[in-house]
Amino acid sequence: MTSPSCFRASFLHPRYWLTWFGLGILFLLVQLPYPALYRLGNWLGRTSMRFLKRRVSVTRRNLELCFPDLEQTEIEHLIVRNFESLGMGLMETGMAWFWSDARVKRWFDVSGLEHLKSAQKDSKGVLVIGVHFMSLELGGRAMGLCQPMMAMYRPHNNKAMEFVQTWGRMRSNKAMLDRKDLRGMVHALKKGEAVWFAPDQDYGPRGSVFAPLFAVDQAATTSGTYMLVRLAKPALVTVVLIRKDNGKGYNLVIRPALKDYPVDDEMAAAAYMNRVVETEIMRAPDQYLWLHRRFKTRPEGTPSLYL
Repeated sequence: MTSPSCFRASFLHPRYWLTWFGLGILFLLVQLPYPALYRLGNWLGRTSMRFLKRRVSVTRRNLELCFPDLEQTEIEHLIVRNFESLGMGLMETGMAWFWSDARVKRWFDVSGLEHLKSAQKDSKGVLVIGVHFMSLELGGRAMGLCQPMMAMYRPHNNKAMEFVQTWGRMRSNKAMLDRKDLRGMVHALKKGEAVWFAPDQDYGPRGSVFAPLFAVDQAATTSGTYMLVRLAKPALVTVVLIRKDNGKGYNLVIRPALKDYPVDDEMAAAAYMNRVVETEIMRAPDQYLWLHRRFKTRPEGTPSLYL
């Protein structure tokens, strides 16, 4: 379990100067009014396409694989919107880490908080199912302002960035759990905590099974959800933060607890969870992290889906 640590003199080493410079720029930028941040984020995202050609290619391939019926013009339009969302995601990270509680609250509304409270009745643990929208950092901050929780994450290799990232994420939440710490997650759930977990990415062949996701028949899907449900018996509740159009803020969407999760069939459980992920992504497909090589892990002997 990761808790806020003290600032260390070693963070001032020259190897971290560029990190601090970038964070300083981000801190200054997010002091701008939100409508200006919205326009700036969209512009930065469109501009980044000139320099992130490999990521543009990955995004295009993911969209082609998942939505084979889309016309190429629709896919290209979605790619531009997706990179606008990427630029806005950078602004939202700064907003999540550096804005005051009052300023964050001003820009989002919440629907379905009663579902989370109902799921936690009688001190029952809740596995909060999230997906990797670009607004993920701000979503964690917003959720914590409604009800503090814990979250699974991968520690950052840059120690200075890890310090700031943890400090920012803990401003409205309880603790960060290393995604490899299964025992810690089970313990927290059994104590009645709400623990955020994202089962939507390709975490490699270890601990994964293959299940359908959109039009891809065999997508490597983490078995982590299945293991946690089997060991801790939590309720399952989806939570996502959706960016409204035209710079009008955000909607934190909390759905009723999932029903009929197949606890006795790992393959069926993976397919079930992928259908849940699909539903959440389709709330705002242009805001999802399509830059990730979601289908990089393939069954043995099967060719790569990426060039």
